[in-house]
Amino acid sequence: MIEQNIDVFNGDADGLCALVQLRRQSPKESTLVTGVKRDISLLKNIADGKNTQITVLDISFEKNAQDVARLLEQGANISYFDHHKTGDLIKHDNLQTHIDLSADTCTSLIVNEQLQGKYLAWAITAAFGDNLTSKARSLALEAGYKDVEIELLKQLGTLLNYNGYGASLDDFFFAPAELYKKLSLFDTPFEFVEQDLETFKTLSKGYSEDMSKAAAMPLIESDDDIAVIEFPNEKWARRVSGVWANELANRYPDRAHAILTEKDAEHYLVSIRAPLNRKIGADELASQFPTGGGRKAAAGINALAKGQLNEFISAMKIQFKT
Repeated sequence: MIEQNIDVFNGDADGLCALVQLRRQSPKESTLVTGVKRDISLLKNIADGKNTQITVLDISFEKNAQDVARLLEQGANISYFDHHKTGDLIKHDNLQTHIDLSADTCTSLIVNEQLQGKYLAWAITAAFGDNLTSKARSLALEAGYKDVEIELLKQLGTLLNYNGYGASLDDFFFAPAELYKKLSLFDTPFEFVEQDLETFKTLSKGYSEDMSKAAAMPLIESDDDIAVIEFPNEKWARRVSGVWANELANRYPDRAHAILTEKDAEHYLVSIRAPLNRKIGADELASQFPTGGGRKAAAGINALAKGQLNEFISAMKIQFKT
């Protein structure tokens, strides 16, 4: 007998839009478990799975496998939607997995398939946020959206993804749970922008200001295959690191990119993007270092020791050498 529902989701565009789709389709009173985009070991925050339905969206199974096993043993029923590296999956009668590791998909697109396109505009928004630009545009054109509508979905997806980055919730304009509650009131992103324009404008203004600062940051290493940029230990830099990496990937589709944001005196926070024209290898590079992980096209390292910088750059050159 299910006594409570818990929704666990990544705080970026993909996690947000995936949950919006599910709960517009099947409204439920649920406890929300989320956080900064890089905090992906979220299931550790659930103490007891007894008589609990847990829906997990857009966080790596590999990073949560131990807690999945624990919660299942306690009596939880878990539905898991994701597109990140899985490790060894667990087989259990109370575990339903909807996982696709293709480089050209995201969690919201997986949910969209489950719901047969009922909330497609939210899935397209997420795909834009995950920098699946060609896929998102193709789906939007197939659905008959006009250019101005497609541009709005792209802008919103980028802004939702931008809001998910930061070292702590203090870096955010809106905590992910708060932002989800705003988004979940609407069947479409168009309704959200029209009826909650203040939230949209707040994100848009912050994004524009932060991106201007990012554009002024110099390259510390570059060649035909890779580029590495260093950001300072400031709020704007933590917020914009992921979306700036996406921007560079779009500008230079044959080149891999890494944004190194100073985390403290000894460490960097790293955002990695594989070349857009061959979206593989980001997860393999990140996994070579402690606290690294992600997916084929985009990955990160939560704490790269500064003493490992040369090792990281060398590994990046090897990983993405053409």
